[in-house]
Amino acid sequence: MPSFSRVILVGNLTRDPELRHIATGTAVTDIGLAINDRRKLPSGEWVEDVTFVDITLWGRTAEVVCQYLTKGAPLLVEGRLKLDSWEADGQKRSKLKVVGERIEFLNSGGSGASANLSSGSAANSSPSRPVSRLSTSPEQDYYEPPTDDVPF
Repeated sequence: MPSFSRVILVGNLTRDPELRHIATGTAVTDIGLAINDRRKLPSGEWVEDVTFVDITLWGRTAEVVCQYLTKGAPLLVEGRLKLDSWEADGQKRSKLKVVGERIEFLNSGGSGASANLSSGSAANSSPSRPVSRLSTSPEQDYYEPPTDDVPF
């Protein structure tokens, strides 16, 4: 039976990313993303709802996120779902999280400049909303330095 797991999230970092390395030397970081949802109730009142998602980033993606982003930074993450299970205090626990495979830095509208972290493209997606891209597919596990100063 075929299966498919793909998630695309846009939100803001809930804390500063911290880089660590596993025994093989591979970089990894766990980030939190706050995703805001605003909707109107039948009564006409607006309600704000926030969803918090834990995301794990690996390799060069983890390194770049830790180097350039801080708490509150807007970020787009594309990845897959993963269910972590463990036992603590005699109880089985589980948590659904996201393994990030591709990211885009979203400029919050500050300086208007952007860094390009994609695999070869040098153009911004649009002048009004510049982004930076980084993919962690094995054939693209390298970093192309930005052509301009990174605005964050």
